[in-house]
Amino acid sequence: MKVSRFVVALGLSAAVALSAQAQQFFRIGTGGTAGTYYPVGGMIANSVSQAGKLVVTAQASNGSVANVNAVMGGAMESGFSQSDVATWAFNGTGIFEGRPRMSDLRMIANLYPESIHLVVKKGAGIKTVSDLKGKRVALDEPGSGTLVNARAVLAAWGLKESDIRPDYIKPNQAADKLKDGSLDAFFFVGGAPAGAIAELASSGSGIELVSLTGPQADALRKANPYLAVDTIPAGTYKDVAAATTMAVGAQWVTSAKMDAETVYQITKALYSDATQARLAAGHAKGKLITRANAIAGVGIPFHPGAERFYKEVGLLK
Repeated sequence: MKVSRFVVALGLSAAVALSAQAQQFFRIGTGGTAGTYYPVGGMIANSVSQAGKLVVTAQASNGSVANVNAVMGGAMESGFSQSDVATWAFNGTGIFEGRPRMSDLRMIANLYPESIHLVVKKGAGIKTVSDLKGKRVALDEPGSGTLVNARAVLAAWGLKESDIRPDYIKPNQAADKLKDGSLDAFFFVGGAPAGAIAELASSGSGIELVSLTGPQADALRKANPYLAVDTIPAGTYKDVAAATTMAVGAQWVTSAKMDAETVYQITKALYSDATQARLAAGHAKGKLITRANAIAGVGIPFHPGAERFYKEVGLLK
């Protein structure tokens, strides 16, 4: 198996030292480099690799939908996915309606909440989702969980994609276009703070976050129980006020075909004291990757290896 240039697990000297041993490589499909999945995946890969003989690598990808497809197709050993996407894939519902169920999709861990961001240019007159009508709005790329959620939000407020001027680009590209005035707004679903948005806010470009509240939000959550009320606190992004929004869980998934002992060791390493300390120090969302959150909001079966660990520590019976 080739090792991607996105290997973040080990330094060169450590990799050489270990090459004589029987090493296994375990890839994590993450997301775009400007989002949250990629840096969090890098931290997890680095920490879990240091805890054992397995070399875990984080690879950039198009996000949730692409990741579950890659896991099921054997192109990745594991990947990050929004809870809604993972549940739909397993059940053959939602955006996977009419397709064969991904019945071998399995859970390693629920990681942290992913906030739905609606970022707008300050002074653009966009105070609610309804104000997006006729505006230039980026919805992220096909294969991303953001695109799925953005479409759901638009629909909840009575808007079709034909009611806006959509662009299907990653958040770093969207941030650049918002900055130069060629875009009015963009959606991003991910753990806050997200790199592309933080960089945009710090550059002095005036931005705001639009709150997703009211009867439309209530109806959307009622129809989709995996959505939870969420708050992005003031100051999460420089000079940006607080916003009330919704969140889905970020989850680490794999295939039922993966070796149980391998997944057990990965899960055990993820929740070791050393890994927990590195995650808490490395990213705001790393502090939330804890045993307490590990089994929350899970809509698909656990992999037997992960289940074994959670039973050992008393999280599952």
